[in-house]
Amino acid sequence: MATSRTDTLKVEGMVCDACVRHVTHALMGLAGVQSADVDLAEKRVVVTYDEALVNTAQMVLAILDEGYEASPMPSV
Repeated sequence: MATSRTDTLKVEGMVCDACVRHVTHALMGLAGVQSADVDLAEKRVVVTYDEALVNTAQMVLAILDEGYEASPMPSV
């Protein structure tokens, strides 16, 4: 049974639409990521994923591999 979860990651270093595409592509390339909604103005991405297949640390690493700083944002 899939366990869907949504988390928000802070992403520093994005300055244009190409940056948004790079971050989106990096996240969507991970098994288990269902959606990645990148907000350039707010410097964050809301990710919905299957926590049985991928975790936050893997998503942060995927973003770091693209050259951007990323960190989990606290839940509200």
